[in-house]
Amino acid sequence: MKNIGILFSGRGSNFEAIARNVADGKIPARIALVISNREQAPGLEHARAMGLKTLFIPAKGKDREAYDREVVAALKEAQVDLVCLAGFMRLLSPYFVRAFPGRILNIHPALLPAFPGLDAQQQALDYGVKFTGCTVHIVDEGMDTGPIVRQAVVPILDDDTVETLSARILAEEHRIYSEAVCLMIKDKVRIERRRVLLKP
Repeated sequence: MKNIGILFSGRGSNFEAIARNVADGKIPARIALVISNREQAPGLEHARAMGLKTLFIPAKGKDREAYDREVVAALKEAQVDLVCLAGFMRLLSPYFVRAFPGRILNIHPALLPAFPGLDAQQQALDYGVKFTGCTVHIVDEGMDTGPIVRQAVVPILDDDTVETLSARILAEEHRIYSEAVCLMIKDKVRIERRRVLLKP
C-alpha cells in the first residue's frame, strides 16, 4: 500500500477530506505522516485525534532550502510515495520538488492558469469573471504552474463576497482533491508535454 504525506499550515480542511476518504477505503493508501510549519495549526489536533503520526517542523530563522531539507528527510523516513499540500503556505524550493519529481500535488482556489498566487478568490471578484473554481495540479518549480490533474468550475454570483465564494469553492476542493489523489495513487496519470492524460 502506498504512503501519503500531507503538509498544511492552518485548519487542514483538505487534509480532513483526504483522511476521511482514506479511512472509508475510497483512497487505497495510508497517511504515513502529517507535517505543519505552525505548531498551533488546528489540522494537527485533528490529525492526532485520528491517530495519525504528526510533526511540527518550525521554519523560523531557516532559509527555504534548509527548511525543505528537514521536511524532505522526514517524508523520506516515513517512506512517503505522494506528497499532498493542503494549505501549506510556503513556496517549495527546487530541492524539495526534485526530491519527489511528479509526486507532489497542490490544490489552488482558482481555474489555473488564471489567478495564481495568494487571494485567488479576491482576484476573481476584482477581475469580474463570471466563473472561477479550483485546480489540483502537480507541483513544479514555478508558482501554481504545474500540469493540471483536476479542475472544477464554480459560478460567481452577483452578491458574492470573498467568504461566500470561498465556501463554495472549498466544497469542490474537497471533492476533486481526493479524486486526484486516488488517480495518482493508482498510477492512472501520464503526462505528455504538460497535459495530464489518464491511462486506460
